[in-house]
Amino acid sequence: MKASMLAVLNDSERLMVAETERDRLAELDEDAAIALETRVRRARNKYVSQYRRGASAAVPEHGGRGKARPENKWASMKAEAFEESLSRVSRRVATLARQAARELRAERIAAAQAARQGRGPAAPDAAAAAAPGRTGPAVTGEPTGDRALRSPASAKQRASARAMGARQQAKRDSR
Repeated sequence: MKASMLAVLNDSERLMVAETERDRLAELDEDAAIALETRVRRARNKYVSQYRRGASAAVPEHGGRGKARPENKWASMKAEAFEESLSRVSRRVATLARQAARELRAERIAAAQAARQGRGPAAPDAAAAAAPGRTGPAVTGEPTGDRALRSPASAKQRASARAMGARQQAKRDSR
């Protein structure tokens, strides 16, 4: 990061920006990286809004926020410093999320393969005999309970039916 950008930051802000350097980010796990991303995003939003407020107050005098920028350089430099830091942290969070997704996918595939190898034509009966104390509904691929009723398609269908009923009622009422 440029020294001029670091010069406008106070000590605590410099420490936060230092946390976003590559070496420090490599030490963080996904949750810690997300927490850091949230902190940096809040700081960036703070200084972006300060810049906009200051520049918008100067609009009548200068004719635009861009023209008022030289007077408001301090806030814009802070916002830019945090924007750069936020981009580094966001890239790291994305990388960690992709790794976690790959690991989870590998675990699920391994579990599915293990379950498939354990199944045979007589496997359901063998599983029932192996677990005589098991109670409850059989596990199927279909969702049960409220999950079976809530989907974007079913919500759209319900909304469409309600709207059609409302139109029919309005037509009757207008007679």
